[in-house]
Amino acid sequence: MSFSASPRPQWGPRRRSLLASAAGAALLAGCSGGSESEERAAERSAGDAARARAGKDSEALAARYAAVMSAHPGLAERLRPLRAEVVRHAAAFGAGGGRTASPGVSSAAPDSVSASASASASARAAGPGDDSGRVPADEKGAVALLAGAERKLADRRAADLLEVPGELARLLASVAAAGAAHVYLLTEGDG
Repeated sequence: MSFSASPRPQWGPRRRSLLASAAGAALLAGCSGGSESEERAAERSAGDAARARAGKDSEALAARYAAVMSAHPGLAERLRPLRAEVVRHAAAFGAGGGRTASPGVSSAAPDSVSASASASASARAAGPGDDSGRVPADEKGAVALLAGAERKLADRRAADLLEVPGELARLLASVAAAGAAHVYLLTEGDG
């Protein structure tokens, strides 16, 4: 008995298999593209939230500086450049009405950032260990309060580096380093 020749070879994939494979690959590519977009959107959203939080943190720190300078005018000359830098940090994060950072941002950035906090905080005095927003009655305690606030914020920003996208991570690293430098400047005369 002889076998007849088949019109198609038996060794290769069939047309239906190829079509099913191509359709499956297209579905997989479509799914991964969608989830990739969702991941980018989630990353952007997390970055925006971190940027907004960092801006608010800088505004609060600027308000604390203003309150200390108001309560202790003798410290104003020493603290004014540090506060101006903190205000620039807030602007770099987009705080204060959506402003963005630019090289020409003035060191005399708006004092409205701290107007309400300054008025209420400078009128009160507290013990040196109080972190409730009150300004200690003595200058050394007030400077220690600022140094502690700068240290906590720098540490938190350093920890946040792992959670944010590249450009924001670089900005957080730079501002955290500046905060660490502020801590040194605030405490260098205490040793």
